[in-house]
Amino acid sequence: MSDVFVNKVADSGLLTLSLEDYYPKEEVVVFDMKDYLFMELILKEKDFREKLKALDLGSFHGKNVSLTCSADAVIPMWAYMLVASLLQPVTKNIIFGNAEETIQKLLLENISKIDPSVYEDQRVVIKGCGELPVPISAYVEITRLLRPFAKSIMYGEPCSTVPVFKKAIVRG
Repeated sequence: MSDVFVNKVADSGLLTLSLEDYYPKEEVVVFDMKDYLFMELILKEKDFREKLKALDLGSFHGKNVSLTCSADAVIPMWAYMLVASLLQPVTKNIIFGNAEETIQKLLLENISKIDPSVYEDQRVVIKGCGELPVPISAYVEITRLLRPFAKSIMYGEPCSTVPVFKKAIVRG
């Protein structure tokens, strides 16, 4: 008798989807408004505009920029608009929020580009643990996107999944 090993996972017909594959590949650079404020608290328009004129735009070229203010300062809306106007021509994206929020938004944008019809009547496993910190919002979004199409959605690894959704069988 010969022992033949059968890869049941490979033969299961499960499609594994890793949300890490949709993580933004480009670097995120933070533009912190506090660095352009007087004593990191007060916006003096003339000084603010002068500091922006001296800004080296090369460090933002082709990057995803997170526009934020880490200080508890009152900043007029036009100041954020001015920075966005200055950076927009050289950046890939400029997003209001901290680096984590920027990554989350870019990840969700990438997930929204998935063609859910590819998963029509498929058994899909949304990969769990990985190397990158995938936010809960990404798991919610992929579930929302795939639910109308997938036969079933599971979470985890193909060898150990948690059922999330199973399409009801309609009998005629």
